[in-house]
Formats: sequence, C-alpha cells, structure tokens
Amino acid sequence: MSDTTVIHVVSQAIIFVLLLSAPIVLTSLVVGFIVALLQTITSIQEQTLSFVPKTLAVFGVILAVGPWLMATMVGYINRLWSSIPELLGR
Repeated sequence: MSDTTVIHVVSQAIIFVLLLSAPIVLTSLVVGFIVALLQTITSIQEQTLSFVPKTLAVFGVILAVGPWLMATMVGYINRLWSSIPELLGR
C-alpha cells in the first residue's frame, strides 16, 4: 500500500466524518445562536436555558436524519471493506 493510497483513504474518512456530523453541528449552532440572541434581548442569563433547547434540537435531528446517517455509514463501510484487496494490491 503506497503513501498516496493511505492519504486518499484518510482524506475520504475525514470528509465522511464531516459530512455525517454537519447536520448535528449546524443545528446546534443555529439553535445556540437563536437562544443566545433571545437571552441578550430579554437579559436572561441562565445557562440551562441554552442547554435544554440545543439538546432537544440535536436529539430531534438525530431522529430525523438517523436513517440517512446509518445508510451512509453502511455504504461507506461496505465500499471500504470491498476495496481492501485493491488497497493491499492483491
């Protein structure tokens, strides 16, 4: 296995992780921003006020995109598993 092959597999894995984590991270970012904006407007500075909505939103997104996440992960693992002989040069 050459250096180029290893770099390609690792870069594909990093892109894959970013793709799968994007919906969850973006949801948390948007909900956090909205809650922070509302806290600034109303002058309420309670830490749990930002934690609970973000947690509920993230769980909702996981439930909503869970089947897509699982199908994408299974497809990636199947492609990676089937490419092992090619990666080893056999």
